[in-house]
Amino acid sequence: MFAGHFPANPLVPGVILTEALAQTAGIAAASGFAENERPLFLLSAIRGMKFLRAARPMENIELHAEKLAAVGDLLQFAVRAAVNGILVAEGQLVLSIDRSPHREASIP
Repeated sequence: MFAGHFPANPLVPGVILTEALAQTAGIAAASGFAENERPLFLLSAIRGMKFLRAARPMENIELHAEKLAAVGDLLQFAVRAAVNGILVAEGQLVLSIDRSPHREASIP
């Protein structure tokens, strides 16, 4: 996955860091629901994501998400990623609750 990003200087792509932070925000959002009532969360917006330094393959990346606000089915989070205590990415993500009727039929 990292071989071409970049040759002789591999790094974790920003899109992978952003997805990992969105997943972390989803875990934080789910903690507000009973285990049997946890909805599916969808990434709805990326706001002001900044990549401050490269995260390298095999480094331990610490992921953090803090809920800032909730309006209806939208939840806004401040997110950050760090390696050895050094900030590598930060921004805000908005998740939405998927209340689609088709979702119920697709859950095993």
